[in-house]
Formats: sequence, C-alpha cells, structure tokens
Amino acid sequence: MYLKSLEVHGFKSFANKLLFEFHNGITAIVGPNGSGKSNVADAVRWVLGEQSAKQLRGAKMEDIIFAGTELRKPLGYAYVAITISNEDHKLNVPYEEVTIARRVYRSGESEYLLNGASCRLRDIQELLFDTGIGKEGYSIIGQGQIDKILSGKPEERRELFDEAAGIVKFKKRKAAAEKNLAEEQQNMIRIEDILSELEKQVGPLEKQSEKAHEYLIYRDELRNLDVNIFLMEYDQIHTEMEDVSKKQDIASGDLEQAKKDFEETKAEYAQVEEVLEKHSQSLEGHKERLTNSRVSLNEQEGNVRVLQEQIRSASQNEEHYKERLENLQKSMDQAGEEKAGYQEKQDAFDERLAGIRKEQDEMKELLTQTSGQIASTEKEIADRNNDILAAMSQTTEIKTEQQKYETQLEQINVKRAEMTQKVLKNKSEAAGLQETMEQQKAILSDISDKIEGMDANNAEIRNALKRLSERSQELEKEHRDTQQKFHMANSRLNSLKNMTERYEGFGQSIRRVMEQKEHNPGIIGVVADIIRVEKDYEIAIETALGGSIQNIVTDNEQTAKAMIALLKKNRYGRATFLPLTNISGRGVNQAQNILREPGVVGFGSSLVHADAKFDQLIEYLLGRFVVVDHIDNAIALARKYKHSLRIVTKEGELLNPGGSMSGGAYKNNNNLLGRHREMENLEKEVEAQRERMRGILREQEEGRKEAQEQQKAIEKNRSIRQELILQQNTAKINYDRARGDFLQNQNELEQIRLDSQGIESTKAELQKQLDDLKASISDSESRSKENETYLEQLNHRLEELREEEKELTEKNNEYTLKISTEIQSNEFVAQNITRINETLKQLTSELDGIQSDSRQAEDLMQEKQQEIEKAKQQIEDTAGEIAELEETIRQETEQKDELSRQHKDFIDKREGLSDKINELDKECFRLNNQKEKMEERINSRTTYMWEQYELTYHGAEELRTNTELSMPQMKQEISSLKSRIKALGDVNVNAIEQYQDVLERYTQLKTQHDDLIKAAGVLEGIISELDESMRKQFAEQFAEIRERFDKVFKELFGGGRGTLELLEEEDILTAGIKIVAQPPGKKLQNMMQLSGGEKALTAIALLFAIQSLKPSPFCLLDEIEAALDDSNVDRYAQYLHKLTKDTQFIVITHRRGTMNAADILYGITMQEKGVSTLVSVNLLDEKDVVN
Repeated sequence: MYLKSLEVHGFKSFANKLLFEFHNGITAIVGPNGSGKSNVADAVRWVLGEQSAKQLRGAKMEDIIFAGTELRKPLGYAYVAITISNEDHKLNVPYEEVTIARRVYRSGESEYLLNGASCRLRDIQELLFDTGIGKEGYSIIGQGQIDKILSGKPEERRELFDEAAGIVKFKKRKAAAEKNLAEEQQNMIRIEDILSELEKQVGPLEKQSEKAHEYLIYRDELRNLDVNIFLMEYDQIHTEMEDVSKKQDIASGDLEQAKKDFEETKAEYAQVEEVLEKHSQSLEGHKERLTNSRVSLNEQEGNVRVLQEQIRSASQNEEHYKERLENLQKSMDQAGEEKAGYQEKQDAFDERLAGIRKEQDEMKELLTQTSGQIASTEKEIADRNNDILAAMSQTTEIKTEQQKYETQLEQINVKRAEMTQKVLKNKSEAAGLQETMEQQKAILSDISDKIEGMDANNAEIRNALKRLSERSQELEKEHRDTQQKFHMANSRLNSLKNMTERYEGFGQSIRRVMEQKEHNPGIIGVVADIIRVEKDYEIAIETALGGSIQNIVTDNEQTAKAMIALLKKNRYGRATFLPLTNISGRGVNQAQNILREPGVVGFGSSLVHADAKFDQLIEYLLGRFVVVDHIDNAIALARKYKHSLRIVTKEGELLNPGGSMSGGAYKNNNNLLGRHREMENLEKEVEAQRERMRGILREQEEGRKEAQEQQKAIEKNRSIRQELILQQNTAKINYDRARGDFLQNQNELEQIRLDSQGIESTKAELQKQLDDLKASISDSESRSKENETYLEQLNHRLEELREEEKELTEKNNEYTLKISTEIQSNEFVAQNITRINETLKQLTSELDGIQSDSRQAEDLMQEKQQEIEKAKQQIEDTAGEIAELEETIRQETEQKDELSRQHKDFIDKREGLSDKINELDKECFRLNNQKEKMEERINSRTTYMWEQYELTYHGAEELRTNTELSMPQMKQEISSLKSRIKALGDVNVNAIEQYQDVLERYTQLKTQHDDLIKAAGVLEGIISELDESMRKQFAEQFAEIRERFDKVFKELFGGGRGTLELLEEEDILTAGIKIVAQPPGKKLQNMMQLSGGEKALTAIALLFAIQSLKPSPFCLLDEIEAALDDSNVDRYAQYLHKLTKDTQFIVITHRRGTMNAADILYGITMQEKGVSTLVSVNLLDEKDVVN
C-alpha cells in the first residue's frame, strides 16, 4: 500500500488543478521559500480530516481556498484528493485503489468523498485505523511536530507512542466500552426506578386479580346456569307456541267460514229489510197522520173543555177575590192595632234601661277608683319591702368593701416604697443606654446611605446591561441576516464567476478557443466580455447581437486563422472570429431623422460602453440597429421607412428589413450581457455585507467588553454590598438591641410612673370610697327604720280598700242582671213589631194583586166563549178524517206483520253467526296475545343473554351443559351466585390483564436489569482486558521502540546513547514519556539541554525508530532536517533510504543532501505571483545510467 497521487485545486496557492504522482522510494518537493511547498503537506493533512485552521497555518477554514491575486479572481471552493494503492488490501475495502477527497466552499459547505461516494469523516478515520496514516499519526511530520516532540511535556508525547504501539484502536474501543458502560449504568438506574414503581403495583394488582378470578368463576357458573335456563325456557316456550299456533290456525279457519256465512245472511237480510223498510215508512206515514189527527181532535176537545173550565174558574175566582179583599182589609186593621200596643211597651223599656245604665256607670267608676288605689297601695308596699331588703344587702356589701379597701390601702403603702427605689435605679441606667443607641444609629445611617448609593449605581449598570443585551440581540439578528445575505450573494457571485470562467452559456467551440487565451495573447475575448450595457437595454442589445454575442474578438486575422485551425484539428466545432484589424463600422442613412422619430431611444452602438479600441467593432455589430421603447412605435417606424431598418425594442422584439418580425418569451434567463453587471453588483453587495458583518462584530466585541466591564462592576458592587449588608445587619442588630434596651428602660420608667400615679390615685379613691361607705351605712340604717313604719300604715289602708272593692263589685253585678232582663223583654217586643210590619207589607201587596186579577178575569171569560164555538166546528171535520186513516192502517199492518216474521228469522240467524264470530275472534285474539307474550318472553331472555353474554340461541346451544338441577333449583343457584358476586364488591376485571402486563413487564425489566448487570460486568471485563492488553502491548512496543531509538540514535550521531523513560508512579497507559540523549563525548542529559541541531536529530532518530518498528504506508516529512548541518543531513538521507523498503517517503526540503537522495523531484515555483505551479524531474534513469 502506498500513496499513488495527490490532486489539488483551489487549495491555498494552488489556483490551478495540479496532480502529483508518486512512486515507491523518496519523492522530494523542492522550491524557494514562499513558493508553496508546505501547502502540499497541509493539503494531505487537510484531506485526512484536519479540522483546525490553525494547524493549517490559517485563521479560519475559508483561508485555505485560493484568495485570488492581482490578475486572478478568488475561487469559490478548494478540492484535494489522494489516491492510495490498495493492492495488498491492507485497507478493509474491496478496491485496488482508494481515493479520499475533501471539498469545501466559501459558503461553509463541505463534503468528504470515498471513491467518489459521499461519506463521513468517521468512515475515513475508521478505514485508516492502525495504519499510521492520519492527521494524528506519524505519517505526516512537519516542523511543528518536531517542535512538539522536542519542547512538549512528557504527557503530550503519548499520542505518537500510542499510535506507534498500536493501542489507539484499543483506546477508542475502551472509550466506546466506557461510554456504553455509563449508558448501561444509567439504564440500570432508570430500570431500578421503574422496578421500584412496579413492585408497588404488583401486590395490589395481585389481590385485585385474585378477586377478579373469583368473580370470573362465579360469572362463568352464572353464565352456564343462565344458558341452561335460557335453553330450557326457549324450548318449552317454542313447544307451547307450536300448540298455540295449531289452535290459532283452527280458530282462524272457523272464523273465516263464519264470516262468509254471516256475509251471505247479511245480503238476504238486507233485501228483506229494504222491503220491510218501505212498508214501515208507508205505515208510519199513515200512523203519523192518524196520530196527528187524533192529537188534533183531542187538543181541540181539550181546548173546549179548558176554555169551559177557565170560564168556570174565572167565575169562581171573582167571588173568591171579593171574599179575600174583605179578609185582607180586616187583617190589616188588626195588625195596625197590635203594632201600636207593642210600640208603647218599647218606649217605656227604653226609659227604664237608660236609668239603670246610668246608675251602673256611676258604680263602675267608683269600683275602678277603688281597684286603682288597691294596686297602687300593693305596689308601694312591694317597693318598700324591696327597699328594706336592698338596704340590708347593701349594708352587708358595704361592710365587706370597707374591709377590702382597708387591706388595699395597706398594700399600696408597701408598693409606694418599692416604686421609689425602682425610679432611682432606672434613671441611672437610661443615660448609658441612650448614648449607646445614638452611636449605633449613626453607624446604621452611614451604612444605609452607602447601600442606597450602591443600589442606585447597580440599577444604572443593570439598565446599561439591559440596553447592551437588547443591542446585542439586535446585532446578533442583524449579523445572522447579513451573514445569510452575504452567503447567498457570495454563493451567487462564485457561481457567476465559475460560469464566467467556464464560459457557461457559450458553445463548446467557444469554450475550447477561450481555454487557449492564457497561451495566446491575441485572443481578446468574446463580444459579451468586451461590452457593458445598462440594465434597461440589456435585452434589446442581446437581441440585436443575437449569435454575434458569442463571437470571438482577436487582435488580427492571424490569431483567428490559428484558432480556426485548432478547431478543425481537434474537431471542436465552428466559431466566428472578429479580427479588430478587419472590422469597420457601418452607418445608417438619415440617422438624425430616425433619432427624432417617436419612441426612438438611439442606435445600439450608442447604448453600450467599451474601450475606445473597440469602437469600430461596436459600430459594426450594433451601428445599424435602432432601439425603440415598445413595439407599436417600432411598427410605425418600420412602415415609415418602408421596412428598411433593423429595429429592436427594449423588450426584445426584432423587426428586420423586409418586414419580418420576431419576439416572445425567452426559454431561459441566460443573460450573457447582464452577467458582468450582476457580478459587479454582487461584488459590491458582498463587500458591503462583509464590511457590515465586520462592523457588527466590532460593535458586538465592544458591547461584550463593555458588558464584561459592567458585569465586573456589578460583581464588585455585589461583593461590596454584601459586606455592607453584613455590616448593616450587624449595626441594625446593635441599634435595635440598644434601642430596645433604651425603650424597655423608658417603658419600665413610664410604667413605674404610671404605677406610682395609679397607686396614689387608688389610695385617694379608696379613702374616699371608705368615707362614702361609712356614710352609706348610716343612711341605709335610718331609711330602713322609716320604711318599716310606713309599711305598717300601707297594709292597714290596703285592707280597707279591699272591703270597699268587694261591696262595689256585688252592687255592679246586680245592675248587670237587671239590664240583661230588660234587654231580653225589649227584644221580644221589637221582634213582634218587625213581624207586624212584614205582615202589613204582604197584605198590601196581595190586595193590589187581587184587584188587578179581578179585572183581567172578566175580560178573559168573554174571549174564551168565542174560542169554544170555533173549536167545536174543527172537531167535527177531524173525526171524519180519522175514520178514513184507520181503515188504511189496518190493511198495511197486516202486510207488515208478514214481512216482520221473515225479518225476525234473518235477525235470529245473523245474531247467531255474529255471536259465533265474536267468540272465534276473541279466541284468535287470546291465542295471538298468548303467542305474543311467549315471543316477548323469548325476546326478553334472548336480549338478556345477548346483553349479558353476547350469546344467541345457537351460541348458547354450543354452551349447553348436562345438569340434574331443575329450573327452580337453577334459579335458586343463580340467586346465590349473584349474592356472592355482590359480596365481592367492586371488581376490576382488567386487573387480571393488568396484573399479567405489570408482572410480565416486571419480569422483563428484572431480566433486563439482570442482563444489564451482566452486560456491565462484561463491559468491565472488556475494559479490564483492554487495559491489560494495552499495558502488555504498550510495554512490549515501548521496549522495542526504546531499543530501536538507541540503535538509530547511534547510527545518526555516530555513537552516543539515546533512551526513553516513562514517568514514575503513573499508569503506564497515561504516563508521560521523557526523552534522554547522550551525544558522543557528552554526558547523558535531558532533551532541553541539547543544541538545536542535536534536538532535531534526536527527534528524527525517534521518528525513524518508530517507522522501523511499525512502518506507515507512506510518510510525508516537511523540512524536518532544516536545523541539521550537511554531514547530519547526509546521515539522515542515508537512513531514509534504508526505510524505503517498507515506507514511501515524500519529503519537502531545500537541503541538497536530501535532494540528492530523492528518486523524484517536484519543483514548486511561483511564476505568477501568488500562484504555485509544478515542475517534475525523474532522477531514476540518471542514477541507473551512473550505476
């Protein structure tokens, strides 16, 4: 395996695409300082995954892209690819060659490619594991690595030795195993938490599950019983329904027959009834007429008798009226006399009753006065008794109070003496406390003022920080927006530049000719590169130019001829050339007149800009084209000039001489003229955006610095404030304590004063109360004696008043009895007067009525006599009519009797059939109702079975079980089961499944937990094994490197001794490595004590020792021998040749001895400033000839 080639394009100074081809042996890359030699090493390091721009000698990754020169424009991307021969298949891929490539764009996008396919950096790193190839390996050694080996700490040299010892892959595996172990332990903790929660659920769910199991057993038994009862009832009801259906069919047949017979009888009956109806109607008509005649006759006869009776009655009434009038007059006279007698009695009664009531009222007034006096006397007696009792009680209380006050006076005198002593002590303490309080108050006030000032300062700083934060956010957003605009514009600019450099949009032949521009200065460029047009006229000019826009401008016809020959030779196609020496402009007739026409903007040649040397060329291409604002003016202009002009509008419509027109929309936006204008605009925009980003970054940095300063100020203030707060709290506590002591002292003093004042006041009050009590006792005793004397007088007076009240009450009762008797007598007289008045009123009314009736009766008698004569004549006429009707009715009645007998027979028959139909209909209804009830029972049981168990009859049939229980026994068992189910209470049927799920999950997690413990053990074992393997392998390889280092050291130095030492008391896998060297003739000493050349040669000896132990497929050395003298360079070169057996070397050097040892020389030069180019010389043939 070796490095076959290196391809670079756009990487640092390699603006052009360069290909370095390498062979086995030593390839030297030489060139003057600054020519770009070390960029080759950087390119290999970068393609192998270097992520640090600093390691590539840049500030940012964008710096590796060719940045342009005075003559060249910057490129948009950098590309590096290395091809490794894999014929021995040391790399684990099925390819003979492996190409690793990396590309980065200015927009920041990048990609890795493995044999042309996109891949990850990790894929490349894993592919190159344990080969020595890689940015951290020892396959690329520059002066920086030499310095790192020489000047680095012992710990920093580990990476090189780990790679050489082949334990890097083990370390990565260990790191992965430790990461997995941490994840496993984290998973184990998480699973343990879940197991803890599940353990809490398993117990209750197990109990619920057992309960649910018991419930399901009962439910299954209940279902079996329900199924058997359902099937038994279903079969029984179906059997009964079949019997009922048979009976129903028989009854329905009989009913249909009876209905048929009934209909036939009904038809016959209808015929007889119709005839009978006609006879009945005729007979009824005659009978009605006869009845009416007889009624009329009877009415007439009755009227006659009535009239005669009325006449007799009126005659009798006349006599009766006269007799009644006489009797009424007599009754009225008697009633008048009786009323006068009763009126006299009533007047006498009223007079007596008034006298009695007057006497009674006088008696009542005396009785009321006496009762009032009695009540007043009794109240006064009660008051006097209460006064006496109160006085006795008060006297007792006063004596008790007197004793209490005397005792209190003695206690007050004792307290008074104590108070005097306290006042003297308190005043002496108050002076010292007040002084302490004032001192603490001053200290607290001073600290509080400082804190307030600090808080105000902090508030100002926070406001400033807030403004800075807001401004920072605004700037960050503006930076993102600007950066996005910058990347978009820059990407577009690079794209346009690439398109311009590759001449995209031009024909293949044009691109082939333009590739020769660098080698043939006579090629000036295509027309699109030469002219510049304002945006408004780009479409018009590009339309006018047509295919001429891709014409190639040359300095003369010889150049054009040479390029045509090139196109022919290589069959690149055809192209049109415009030699400046052959081109001349062509004017237009009437040019000034045309310019004055409406809508004319100008001639095409006047609307473009170019160097003066291209004036004839522009006149040739565009001098005959008239540019017009729009097509309407163009058409008018063409007509006016007889279609002799070439006219183009600003929107691209073209009118040719002869009248042809072309126009429409473009299929693409490949605007060749606008490309340069857009690039210029984009360059300005990119530069403006870049400058704005720099300004934003500067402003952000200033803001960050200011914010840091403000933050530091806040932190400083916070620290000071915390100290002040502590001081303030201390001062406040001291002040509060002093103030509290002083206030307590003052309160005690005030309390003493108040207590003293209270004692004096209490003493005076007590003395006054004692005096008052003594006076009260004397006064109370004298009042008690007066009340007792007066009470005896009141009792005697009360007895006299009660006797007087008794006599007056008896007299009042007598008067009341008299009044009651008189009132009863007077009521009887008043009732009789009322009765007589009513009688007189009735008699008067009756008298008036009788007189009126008498007059009416005389008139009525005359009218009735006339009516009697008329009625007798009508009676005679009616009697004749009645005789005729009676004969007709007799004849019709005989006919009707015969029809009635027939009708009766039909009625009897129809009633018999109707009864039969009714009975059969009832039987059918009964049977149908019975059947419906049976169906309801079946439906009810079927619904119950479906709702409870989702079983149909056929489903239940499959579950039928043999049982010896009868239906009542089964129902009793069902009731028992339901009671047991009810006794279970709430049942969670899902608990079984939940318990199983939880148990299964618990078991599964327990298994996982056990597996994780095992896995953790396995990982710990793996880590332990890896540690053991690495220790063993590193110890073996380190000893071998140390031995080889000593050997190489002696060869390169011509003697002496070199050794490697591990730092003591450290793990062999992390211990630092110390390099100790003893050049010939010197003492054994540390690297830092050697000269520059000795250091470099020692480091080279170490690298060669590692290469000899574990050769890498190729090794790139960048001027590592620069510090050596010529003799050491020769020894270095000789030893390098020894190592070429197993390793391919690519050395970057400017030392002649190294160049002489090289098989192939690549020369890097900068013929063009800022652009590295390649020159190669193969020295193998020359050496072979010499040998």
